[in-house]
Order: sequence, then C-alpha cells, then structure tokens
Amino acid sequence: MTRTGAVAWAGGVCYVLVVGLLVGGAPRASGTIHGVGALLAASLLVGVVRRMPLTALAMALLGSTAVVVGPPSSRESLATPFPGQFLSFLAVDLVLGFIVATCARRPSAVAVTGSVVAQLLVIAGFSPGDGLIADEVIAFLAAAASCMAGLLTRERREHAVALRAHEVTEAVTAERLRIARELHDAVAHSIGIIAIQAGMGSRVIRTRPTEAREALRVIEATSRETLSGLRRTLVSLRRTDGGPAAAQRSPLAPSPGLEDVEQLAAATAGAAVRVDVRRSGKRRPVPAAIDLSAYRIVQEALTNVVRHADTGHCRVSIDYGDEELSVEVVDDGCGAAGNGPAHGFGLVGMRERVGLLGGRLVAGPRPEGGFRVAARLPLPAPAGAPAEAR
Repeated sequence: MTRTGAVAWAGGVCYVLVVGLLVGGAPRASGTIHGVGALLAASLLVGVVRRMPLTALAMALLGSTAVVVGPPSSRESLATPFPGQFLSFLAVDLVLGFIVATCARRPSAVAVTGSVVAQLLVIAGFSPGDGLIADEVIAFLAAAASCMAGLLTRERREHAVALRAHEVTEAVTAERLRIARELHDAVAHSIGIIAIQAGMGSRVIRTRPTEAREALRVIEATSRETLSGLRRTLVSLRRTDGGPAAAQRSPLAPSPGLEDVEQLAAATAGAAVRVDVRRSGKRRPVPAAIDLSAYRIVQEALTNVVRHADTGHCRVSIDYGDEELSVEVVDDGCGAAGNGPAHGFGLVGMRERVGLLGGRLVAGPRPEGGFRVAARLPLPAPAGAPAEAR
C-alpha cells in the first residue's frame, strides 16, 4: 500500500473512532453538538473520498445516521427536538456532490437515489411531527444543491476537456496543412524543371550531346537541391523527438528567402524560361515567416509558368514598401482557364500562406494575355518608429 493509501485509510479509521466517541462518549450532549462534531469529523474522509468515493459515501452516511439515532438523549427527547440534530447529513451531501462531479453517471444516479432516500427515512423516523415537513424539505434541498454544484463542476470539466481536444485537433490540422504546403512548394517546382529537362535531353541526346549533358547537369543539381529541401523538412519534423541534441547532430540549412530568388530564377532558366527579377524600394531584411512565404509564392508562380504558360519569359517584381512587401509574377503566355490546372493546390497554398500573414493575393489571367500573381504581405512597423506612423 502506498503512503497516500495508508493516510487515506488512517483518516477513515479516525472518522469511525470520532463517530463512536460522539455516540458513546457524549450521550447527554445536545444534538447540535453531535451534528457539528460529525460534520467536522467528515474532513478525515478526504483521502478516502478521492480514492474510493462510494466507500466514503457509505461511511459518511452510516456515521451521520449513527450520530442521529445513536445517543439516548436523541431518543428520549423527540418531543423537544434539537435544532442541529440533522447537521451531520451535510457531510453526506458534500461527498455526494463530489461523486456527481467525478464518477460515471450510472453510479452517481444510484448513489444520489440511495443517499437521499436514506436521509429522508432517518429524518422521518427521528423528527418531531410539527417539524417533519420542514426537516424533509431542508434535507432534500441541501442534497439537490450539492448535486447541482457537482453537476456544474462536471460539465465545466467536460467542456474544458472538449475545448482542449478541439484546440489539439486544430493545431494538428494546421500543422498538416503547413507540411503539405512546404512539401508541395519544395518539390513541385523542382520536379517540373526535372521533367522538362529530361524530356529535352531525351530528344537531343543523339543529335546534340552537349545540350543533353547540360540537361543532365541541371537535373542532377535540381535533384540535389530538392533532396536537401526534403531533408530539411523531415529533420524539422523529427526534431521534437530528439530535442536540442538531435538538432545539433543534424544541422539544418537556412530556410530559403527573397535573397535566393536570383538562384531560383537561374534554375528556372534551365527549363527554358528566362526570369527577369526586379527589386524596388529600400532593400532590407524582413521577418522570417514573411521572407519564406514570399519566396514560396514566387516559387509556385514560376512553377505554374514552367508547366502551363507555354512561354519563354516572365517577370518577378519585389517591392519593399514602408508598410507591406509586394511580390508579383507576370508572364505573357497562354494564361489559364478558370478551372484549369493552375487552380490546383498551388494557388490554394498561396492563398493560405497570404491569409495566415493577413495579406492579400490576386491571381488570374491578364486582359492583355498571360497570367499574373500578386501578393501583398503586411510588414511590422520598425521598433523605433513613432506611434503615429504605426
């Protein structure tokens, strides 16, 4: 038996001894003294209540009943009742409220029914005729109030558990969407370039071996970059299993950002799409989340250009504004239909990224031809900026 169990049972034994002392050791004391003493003695049952609430209820009910019916003075003075002779049943009601709050519904219902019936029967047998109705009503209301308090506590706890489960579900869903966006953005662009280069290399491998070797070189470089990105994503997902030590054993490459757009444009040029990168505004570091999201938006837009635009040129514009960062990718290709392939997971991922950052995204065909993707991401105010500027 554990120390906690020993203490709980010691309290139960002490409760029995105290009740016995009240019944046998002070038979001539008033009913109020007996009732208050039994009510205070019920505090010794706290350990038993927490471990075996039904057993504690039975002990409290028997002890309270013994205090009411046990002393000879109680039986001899029914014509002159004591105001507090039924106070000991308040301990039973307290235990009953704990049972309603913590135990299953069926055992709680049985405990409530049995306890209330036993109290009413004892009161009916030992209450004077003129005060019977009042004592019965008071006992019933006390039990009902205790049960209602336990029920409210139970509902509040269940609501808190359901709320935590809902929060966990939302967090898991958000993390799954984030992983899906990262995998899609990291892989789709590279796979598109690899597919185009492989097709071109297979067509010219006999007639133009130099171009075929260049295509193979691009495929190798793009594949290595894709594997590096996948490794970075997988290691970041497993980092929580190993803690900081695992992170030190598996150092991660920095996440891509707007500084890598030129490198992305060079890789896209290997797929026969020339990218013109234009920057405007005061070039400066931006928060990591905005930097990564802007890069992924440009990457996905270039992937759609390579796959669907059927053009050899596009333009990427990056504007560092005072309050927002603007990125725009424009091509002069064939555009996309409203339900075309460009409206797949790529645009969905872009909208989710922009929405999480509180920005705006515009994507659709241009009137003069081609397709345009424009995102505006709000930037936090500088630390030294005055409040009016913020």
